[in-house]
Amino acid sequence: MKKVIIVGAGISGMAAGICLQNSGFETEIYEKNAVPGGELTGWKREGIYIDNCIDWLMCSKKGTTMHELWREIGMLTDDLKLMDKDKFFTYKGHGGELTLWRDKERTKREMLEMAPEDKDAIEKLFENVVRAESMLVPTDKPMDKMGLRDFMKLGDFAKNVPAAQKAYKGVSVKDLGESFKNPVIRSALQMMHPENTQAYSFIMSYATITSGSGDIPEGGSLAAALRIANRYKEVGGKLHLKSPVKNVKIDGKIATGVVLEDGTEVSADYVICATDANHTFTHLLPASYMPKKLKKSFDDKEHFSVFSKFHAAFVVDGKTSIPADTSFWESEGINVWGDREIKDVGFICYDYDPSITPEGKTILQMKLFQYTDEVDRWFELAKDKEKYEAKKNEIALKLQELIVKQYPEVAGKIRVLDTWTPVTYAKQCNAYRGAYMAFVADKNTKTVTTPGVIKKLNNVFLAGQWLMGSGGLPPATAQGKYAAWRICNKEHVECK
Repeated sequence: MKKVIIVGAGISGMAAGICLQNSGFETEIYEKNAVPGGELTGWKREGIYIDNCIDWLMCSKKGTTMHELWREIGMLTDDLKLMDKDKFFTYKGHGGELTLWRDKERTKREMLEMAPEDKDAIEKLFENVVRAESMLVPTDKPMDKMGLRDFMKLGDFAKNVPAAQKAYKGVSVKDLGESFKNPVIRSALQMMHPENTQAYSFIMSYATITSGSGDIPEGGSLAAALRIANRYKEVGGKLHLKSPVKNVKIDGKIATGVVLEDGTEVSADYVICATDANHTFTHLLPASYMPKKLKKSFDDKEHFSVFSKFHAAFVVDGKTSIPADTSFWESEGINVWGDREIKDVGFICYDYDPSITPEGKTILQMKLFQYTDEVDRWFELAKDKEKYEAKKNEIALKLQELIVKQYPEVAGKIRVLDTWTPVTYAKQCNAYRGAYMAFVADKNTKTVTTPGVIKKLNNVFLAGQWLMGSGGLPPATAQGKYAAWRICNKEHVECK
């Protein structure tokens, strides 16, 4: 039985471990944190759960290969309740209100009633939402190993999704919003994604909801991570927590195992690096081993940027009239660093999941996009812990004021529960520049998918969201399966 060491117990690493265990391999996962999951996580403050990942679960609809992989790893189970997501979000501002419902025909009808002057743009939007509903993440084998017959099996995906992408080629999320004359629609369409992201990312995300494939697993992200970790252990995998890896041990073109931070050496026949890509090639492996496609993305900061967010969680004493799920509104504005005012803000209200909302309480979480220079300022400020904590508190209290102005009923009942920044992601997850997603290719740049192989090493493979598109849970999970497939393929066994 061949042994595989996996570095990192994020969803990629655990998915790879489960697939390999089911395929007859012996695996061990080494994770630096005390809890598995990586960026699929949540935590408690004052006994109250704060979620930090799943706003909606793409590809959760039955009948897709990704759904089957979710079930294989334990993300979804027979007895797990899924919270129905009947809308993408609601936006209020400029004297109007717009909800992007799961029922796309309802949304289209309401948009046409609101903005007949935008009829052509609305028709184009929904034509491509329908196309994007064919979106899927192949899981049988790595995409670079797929042949014509494999692509033919993808059916409508191969025809419709490229057409939707082409329809908005050279268009960013900001451009998409500004292509509408109606100010309510214009603002609403810029809410869910960074402004420089390709417009198709918004189309695809909304199509996930309209296709019936974006519900939310009960219990949130941490519960999901623990289910997956339990599944891994159930199939015989060994999970080592609080066991950071120092580096991969190399002999010529072969990795002989890994060296832990405490100096312990662990031998293996194969190694999968399922950590942040930058961390992999600045700590685990020499930088010269980085695949050319991946290196190009890191080097080309003009066209491949990263983003993160400032987060603040709030607890309200008592139940409110605040609608569950995601809401945005036009506010008086907030300025984090003094040179970019953010007028449209929003939050998630977790009342949709009673299992994570304490009785008699309302839990809210606000998020502000932080771009390249803003991200760097958080890291610079963090060098002075006192100033860093003060800045976090300052921004959180400003956000709290905006909530109270929008929902006066919470006045005197709301308080800050926790705050976190790009620095938090870097510290906890080794995330490159605090990014919780992967690279954002700008509107004029083709999204890059990097095969998870290292040409200079015969038995080391990569897994993780940085290898595919803009990242996220489905790509990260699929990349774990791909790494397992590559090892199975080398050993001439079926990948299960």
